Amino acid sequence: MKTERTFSIHTLGCKLNYSESSHISRKLLENGFSISYDPSYIIVNSCAVTGAAEKKGRNLVSKLHREHPAAKVIVIGCYSELDAQKVSEWEGVYRTYGTENKIHLVNHLLGESEPEVPEFFSAFSSLSRTRSFLKIQDGCDYHCTYCTVAKARGNSRSDTIENVMANIKEIHEMGIKEVNLTGVNVGDFGHQTGETLFELLSVIEQSNLIERVRISSIEPNLLTDEIIQLVSQSKTIMPHFHIPLQSGSNKVLQGMKRRYNREFFASKVQHIKQILPDACIAVDVITGFPGESDIDFEDTYTFIEHLPISYLHVFTYSKRPGTPASESKEQIQESIKRSRTNRLLALSDMKKETFYNQFINTKRAVLVEEGVHQNYLYGFTDNYIKVQINNQKELINQIIEVTLTEQNLA
Repeated sequence: MKTERTFSIHTLGCKLNYSESSHISRKLLENGFSISYDPSYIIVNSCAVTGAAEKKGRNLVSKLHREHPAAKVIVIGCYSELDAQKVSEWEGVYRTYGTENKIHLVNHLLGESEPEVPEFFSAFSSLSRTRSFLKIQDGCDYHCTYCTVAKARGNSRSDTIENVMANIKEIHEMGIKEVNLTGVNVGDFGHQTGETLFELLSVIEQSNLIERVRISSIEPNLLTDEIIQLVSQSKTIMPHFHIPLQSGSNKVLQGMKRRYNREFFASKVQHIKQILPDACIAVDVITGFPGESDIDFEDTYTFIEHLPISYLHVFTYSKRPGTPASESKEQIQESIKRSRTNRLLALSDMKKETFYNQFINTKRAVLVEEGVHQNYLYGFTDNYIKVQINNQKELINQIIEVTLTEQNLA
């Protein structure tokens, strides 16, 4: 028999959303709710970083409402923050919460009064036995011309080192081996508290509370030399960097209002590789930003081609309402944007293959993850190479030494 205290939760977008969804789920479970395939409440944690993400959210809500017409759909997150009125008009939507007050969803479902919105609420994911996404920062003060995140997430704000360490202790006690430090602008950690990301990483390193720590996407101008040096000497903080470039053209970077130029970015990558030659460096790129000429794109392609990076995250520019870039009269044709995206994706594949191949016949420490596919388990090395391992369940959530071969690179 269906009860009122059942829910399901569906998450779109970034690791930050996943940490917050897990926090909400955990709080509901602690207060007598249960997860169900035929729930009374369906929670959708939305994303609005691209037009495609918004469309995906609309389609998901529509699909879930068709499948569970009696359920009350609650949409939370960035899309409902940016356009609550539109989201509330979707068929089946019972209630919306934005990014700042999504924590009050729990109070509402428990029938409690909704307290004042906290300046920052911490969250971490705990659905996986091997890895947790830990929110340490939220919001952004950068206001790049293509991005709505600053509007959707608000001003930059952070947790404290003391509370982050308390969360890491709790994560460790759950048996989780790896923590990914997440936020909108992680490098801005401590902006309001007078603390710094370097100080946090130093405390984590000295604590020996967790086996592995990864830093999520960090702006190149906030990835300091002292952080890179700390990673080079650490057994805890993994040699894995995710750094947004967005364009290899200085003209385009200026139009985006990014806080660096291509020369600075190149020097940062070269410095990492100089002291951490095995490091994985993932890079974000946007194709088709308004005014990006063929020459600008070729500059980007050639720039990336000659950088010692490991792979790319490629995003096709899409208009975000209310941003300066969306008002530009120099919009790029969709066919040109797709062509440029495909070229960079192909370059990314080549970069990744080159990066993987240099470690064939070497031994790396691999954290074996849950989930079996075609009778294989999967895991990642310290420098984020994906490896497949014969299915041995006793290896799940263990860090083992693996000799990398052409056969076990996934």
